[in-house]
Amino acid sequence: MLVTCCCKRAACVFETESLFDANPALDCCGGLNNVDYSQMDMSVLAELWRLIDLTEPRFCVAVIAIIFNPFFWNVVARWEHRTRGLTRLFGGPYAACYSLAVLILLLNVYRSHSITVAMKAHPRWEPLDNAHVYSAGAALMALGSVFVISSFMALGVTGTFLGDYFGILMDQKVTGFPFNVMENPMYWGSTANYLGLALMNASPVGVILTAVVGLSYKVAIAYEGC
Repeated sequence: MLVTCCCKRAACVFETESLFDANPALDCCGGLNNVDYSQMDMSVLAELWRLIDLTEPRFCVAVIAIIFNPFFWNVVARWEHRTRGLTRLFGGPYAACYSLAVLILLLNVYRSHSITVAMKAHPRWEPLDNAHVYSAGAALMALGSVFVISSFMALGVTGTFLGDYFGILMDQKVTGFPFNVMENPMYWGSTANYLGLALMNASPVGVILTAVVGLSYKVAIAYEGC
């Protein structure tokens, strides 16, 4: 009786080991090399990719407008700082700074317009097209607007639009809201606005363009800190 029981146990162990040999367990220490990608559901990504045309002219125009804006104002500001070319052209630093501010605002309006046009040129994505996502987008736009407007009120026109490159310096560093919450609140508030707009329009293209906005601001911040 004892021998029979042991044989049964041995057979059970043998069968269990065979099963593990046929389907070896994944080693957690092997990282992504052990992930079975064949089991992944790629249908969502395939559907999302089908909705996005990265070569569509309006998308390309929006990307160019996004990248050009911070590149332009940083190059012009540094050129002004070295040469005082705008100050001489406009007859004074304040007139020059205000003129550049108007141009930057116009460029930003065109950037927003080009992003909106690009979103409308591509279809909406059904998983984003619901009331919850819309509400989240509206909340992001409200939060972003608070950061942008409060930053402008704290800095003023010359503080916002590169007045220090024109020799127009503030009396002291601004440390109140929203600068006590985060660094560069105007940049990230603007990014939140674009993300909120993309979500409200259920636009995957808008989300991609928002990522380009964030990346361009990240580069601009690093450049401005040099």
